Amino acid sequence: MSKMFGYLSEEVEVKVTADKAWQLYGTIKLGEIAAKHTLESIDVVEGDGGVGTVIKVKFKPESRISYCKEKFTMIDNDNMMREVEIIEGGHLDFGFTLYRIRIEVKDNTNDETGSSCVVKMIVEYEVKEEAADNASLATIEPFVVLMKFANEHLLSSS
Repeated sequence: MSKMFGYLSEEVEVKVTADKAWQLYGTIKLGEIAAKHTLESIDVVEGDGGVGTVIKVKFKPESRISYCKEKFTMIDNDNMMREVEIIEGGHLDFGFTLYRIRIEVKDNTNDETGSSCVVKMIVEYEVKEEAADNASLATIEPFVVLMKFANEHLLSSS
């Protein structure tokens, strides 16, 4: 059975140091901001925010997706990268066999003062061929919105 693969990404500059941004983007605190602004709720099913942590995300009623469970599959504090994969519900209910979100925080090479960084969100997905029409459900948009709220939070708390 063949599958369709996809990749979406978005980068934003944040006016805080990479270390400060990572203290939010590298942790479960990012979910708390999402829950406050863009989601119905987030509950930790198991874990403490490290690799293996599973969270249940409930979307707002107007969303086509009601809920999903995400598992933290990789956290690399040295390189400031984190990955989560949907393991239940969400896009998997629409024929996706993989839906992975990667966050990367990097120093802003264009900023010699070191006072800003670049945050990159990446969505990688795989869809069964017979569900290829659902590939349009894969979107970076909610993460762009989340980055906006996260960055406002970082700036207001600096």
